[in-house]
Amino acid sequence: MTGYQESLTDPSYRGQILVSTPAHVGNYGVCEHDIEAVDPQVAGFVVREIAAVRSNCRSEEDLPVWLERAGVPGLSTIDTRALVRRLRGAGVMRGVLAVGDARHNGDLVSLARNLPEMAGQDLATEAGSEPPTEWLEPVDRWWPSSTHASPLGTPYRVVAIDCGAKRNIFRQLVSAGCEVLPVAAGTSAADILAMKPEGIFISNGPGDPAAVTAVIGVVREMIGEVPMFGICLGHQLLALALGASTWKLPFGHRGANQPVRDLESDRIFITSQNHGFCVDAESLEAVECVVTHSHLNDGTVAGFRHESLPIRGVQFHPEASPGPHEAACLFGWFSSVMESRRTADAVAGKAP
Repeated sequence: MTGYQESLTDPSYRGQILVSTPAHVGNYGVCEHDIEAVDPQVAGFVVREIAAVRSNCRSEEDLPVWLERAGVPGLSTIDTRALVRRLRGAGVMRGVLAVGDARHNGDLVSLARNLPEMAGQDLATEAGSEPPTEWLEPVDRWWPSSTHASPLGTPYRVVAIDCGAKRNIFRQLVSAGCEVLPVAAGTSAADILAMKPEGIFISNGPGDPAAVTAVIGVVREMIGEVPMFGICLGHQLLALALGASTWKLPFGHRGANQPVRDLESDRIFITSQNHGFCVDAESLEAVECVVTHSHLNDGTVAGFRHESLPIRGVQFHPEASPGPHEAACLFGWFSSVMESRRTADAVAGKAP
């Protein structure tokens, strides 16, 4: 019943029709502070029923009004749970939303079948917003965070490759003691390294990871230079840059209740996820990586680390906006490895 605004503005949903199964959606309206990108990213929104009344002290606007202004088409009063059962049985399908006389046009099925499939599409390059020169906003009182400031008081300099990042990921990095410098997905390795990063973060985003060849090549050039951390699409791009492979899931993992096992601590996390592709476990082992997290529903890879390099990726969203917060500790891991690198450089007498 919550999190619809964050999902609608999540760049990982770019170009997709989002189907929501709760009986009512829009019960608390929308709030400008809860958006994850400048505008809604979805191609359409399908719900069982739009709530007739919004009620929340932070609400600023009705959901339908907000969607209409953004030009996002919607569909309501259908059995969305039945639709989801079809999608789970047949896999993700292409679709068309039509209004007026167009809905009686038999050509709509042909139109849907002729739309491009998600496999093979590089949507990440266009999903990254025009980045600011620096992201300074931390997590506020609405979200728990993993605070891990530098003992010296100097933020860790992190270059974030923006493939369609959620804003709350950047907030979590700032709260974990990082100075976040977002760059567009097309930025070269030479330009990134010229910024003298202490860590490199690869963000979430939409589309087929194997099609984002430019970012894969850039990340490959920088492996071993500084610690790296990837989330969702960033996790997949890191794996591909290391030489692993990915494959398309039948209907993906979506929602804020996805169970994941931490194979190293044997803890269970309930996580927020949004992805349609997965990293192959055997290909990770072949490139000196260890699977660290496993999805409990189907056993697919939900996280990995390199055996000898400070490189880690997770398939889920540890910033959890929306969703549970127990995995936010992973931002602390990123800060701790950068602090270890600082300490080692200081002992070796290297200039910061």
